[in-house]
Amino acid sequence: MATYLSRLIRRKTPPEIAIFSSPRPLSTDAASSSSKLHSVYNFISPPSLHPQPPDNSTNSQPGPESRTRKRSKPPYRPPSSLDQPERAIKCDLPFDFQFSYTESNTKVRPIGLREPKYSPFGPGRVDRVWTGVCAPAVDPKVGSAGVDGELEEKRREMREMVQGEPLTNAERKAIVERFQRPKAKMQINLGRDGLTHNMLDVIHNHWKHAEAVRIKCMGVPTVDMKNVCAQLEDKTFGKIIHRHGGQLILYRGRHYKPSKRPVVPIMLWKPQEPVYPRLIKTTIEGLSIEETKEIRKRGLSVPALTRLAKNGYYGSLVPMVRDAFLSDELLRIDCKGLPRSDYKKIGCKLKDLVPCILVTFEKEQIVIWRGRNYKPAEGGYFLTERESFDNPNDNASDEAGFDSGNSDDESSTQT
Repeated sequence: MATYLSRLIRRKTPPEIAIFSSPRPLSTDAASSSSKLHSVYNFISPPSLHPQPPDNSTNSQPGPESRTRKRSKPPYRPPSSLDQPERAIKCDLPFDFQFSYTESNTKVRPIGLREPKYSPFGPGRVDRVWTGVCAPAVDPKVGSAGVDGELEEKRREMREMVQGEPLTNAERKAIVERFQRPKAKMQINLGRDGLTHNMLDVIHNHWKHAEAVRIKCMGVPTVDMKNVCAQLEDKTFGKIIHRHGGQLILYRGRHYKPSKRPVVPIMLWKPQEPVYPRLIKTTIEGLSIEETKEIRKRGLSVPALTRLAKNGYYGSLVPMVRDAFLSDELLRIDCKGLPRSDYKKIGCKLKDLVPCILVTFEKEQIVIWRGRNYKPAEGGYFLTERESFDNPNDNASDEAGFDSGNSDDESSTQT
């Protein structure tokens, strides 16, 4: 047994095992010709084990790919009140700046403010003073006697300058057909806030690329569509050439130039609404407390005249209420699902347009009373479902030209 072990010890180790049993460390350059790993096992180390310094000579000159590469567009950065301008924006628009031109009435004076008179345009960005309700075109400290007439005359002159000659019926129909829903996808939505100040800038941005824009009116402002149309034409100096329900097409004018568009400063936040007098008093004027309670209790139990859908079209609500008052003295309008601020604004509009007396807003209902000595309102103009904008003089001239052409043909045949 001992002789067998001595023979194993004296036996030479094979060259393959000697590589791994060698106490010397492996060379770092395993891919060299002197390495036995490469000669015996054909092993090549990865390039990550041999880092090389970058060659700056190749990066000094941009290649053709980098030259043709399109520069990335910088990300959009909204305006901020922290950006102090070098000087205030000077705007010559001849009307007072308000957050909403259709949902605020300057004739009703507020009884208080909910916040200090911070300008929503940002500090020092506009050369107008913010009064808490609006930014008047004329400084109130200077005085505003007789200014309203001058501003209205200036707006009329600017509108006539931009509009030029009125469109013919053929031109109007061609523009309307081109901006209907299937053919034109771009539209502006006018919601519960009505025609806001920032929407004026949006309309002018649309007019850069097209001569008209489609506007869809929804919700509270559609109760008085006549006011919406009047404010759109008055503040944008455009012309409504088509209306069907709450959908409008606003034409920019023949002489409109995007390079000379008016400067419209942007409101950076929505100002708080001021405090107005209460719409519903504790007792109705001319009634006692018991009679007021009886009318409110009876008003919530009468059948609903109609139910208003959220963000719907309410253009036929005022004529409907006027007709219903001919037979009933108490009416209830179901407003379930609408925000409380929405049906409060609707009730305020009904109070002025019908006119009527507001009874209660409880249980998401609008209860109105016609009063004791009710007389149907005479006159008044409420827009129909579809309005025609055809020019009758244009049709008459076309017919006259057609008749004259026929007479010339007849005279030529007689000769």
